Amino acid sequence: MTLDPRASLDVDPLLDDPATRIVVCCGSGGVGKTTTAAALGLRAAERGRKVVVLTIDPARRLAQSMGIDSLDNTPRQVKDIDNGSGGELHAMMLDMKRTFDEIVEAHADEERAKAILSNPFYQSLSAGFAGTQEYMAMEKLGQLRSRDEWDLIVVDTPPSRSALDFLDAPTRLGSFLDGKLIRLLMAPAKVGGRAGMKFLNVGMSMMTGTLGKLLGGQLLRDVQTFVAAMDTTFGGFRTRADATYKLLQAPGTAFLVVAAPERDALREAAYFVERLAAEKMPLAGLVLNRVHGSGASRLSAERALAAAENLDERRIVDQTGGKEEDRATPEALPEASSEAPIEASPETSGSGPTAEPSMEQLTAGLLRLHAERMQVVAREQRTRDRFTALHPEVAVTEVAALPGDVHDLAGLRNIGERLAAGGTPAGAAS
Repeated sequence: MTLDPRASLDVDPLLDDPATRIVVCCGSGGVGKTTTAAALGLRAAERGRKVVVLTIDPARRLAQSMGIDSLDNTPRQVKDIDNGSGGELHAMMLDMKRTFDEIVEAHADEERAKAILSNPFYQSLSAGFAGTQEYMAMEKLGQLRSRDEWDLIVVDTPPSRSALDFLDAPTRLGSFLDGKLIRLLMAPAKVGGRAGMKFLNVGMSMMTGTLGKLLGGQLLRDVQTFVAAMDTTFGGFRTRADATYKLLQAPGTAFLVVAAPERDALREAAYFVERLAAEKMPLAGLVLNRVHGSGASRLSAERALAAAENLDERRIVDQTGGKEEDRATPEALPEASSEAPIEASPETSGSGPTAEPSMEQLTAGLLRLHAERMQVVAREQRTRDRFTALHPEVAVTEVAALPGDVHDLAGLRNIGERLAAGGTPAGAAS
């Protein structure tokens, strides 16, 4: 494929700019966000930046590709990078529950924190409440940025069904924790004393009785205990979410939308581009990943198929051609025993199990493979053209499909080079 140079994305100026402090790789699941984020982090580090890559992907392949046994909630330095320019690379994998625990420990005294951490409702909330992972990714991003230990943070957004969950989760979780139900459950503890008991016995009796039937008495008590213990931290959730949201809107942040050249992935990418614009968040461009190409693109699929058909017809003619007197006749066949059937020799039959295909057959097969590849290339080009027609302002870089996954730093380095090529397909982020 050939890119319009006016719409080409070159990532090196983005990574080299000291004003760029956060790069967020987002997009739908399975399009290569994790490897793209790691490759960008490695390239930035080897160009002199002090980088931390925050991934939410639980797969071990990223840690292995960086030469680390495992990743956890603590940034770990990646060895064996080319640090001749003075850069460093650290990597970490979000531990959702541990991040939630850290928030509680940081905003509650020891006794209250212990009560919260041991509460069954909190344990369920921190381990699997819808949107918790995305919210904790935002929390961790805010923590990393506030430490000012790294001059570039590369974020691999969570593998959710919709890439928009990353932006929506803080509001959803904040609304839940600040919601009317939670506040109502907290009311007796806030009132206190006889007034509190009176409120609980009169004002809460009907509600708690109904909720007790719906949720179960023990779960309701766990929720009420959790709410009472978390009272001092409620405001912090919303405040920190708002602060991180503003951080994502700041000029030092750059969003890279990652997509495959497929209809659904690019539809999701287009939706996300529109959402970023509506939220006034800075979009750097689109990484179009796993793009197919051909070294013989001048030979169209139609011409390749026509040539293959011509070779097939010629082979058929050759097999049935020749002078009539040269063809085998019953009289010319050697005598054979009635107990043993005549077997054709592989050398003469051309159809035995050991027969090698002719040059014409091989060529026709290759031409058909080329035709299939060119059809894929044309389909991907049409899909990309639809996206660029809708969003001509979005800069794009293409990364070509590779036969396998990336397993080491050399592979990540190769991906970084291809990402920085500004549209020359020669590698892939898998």
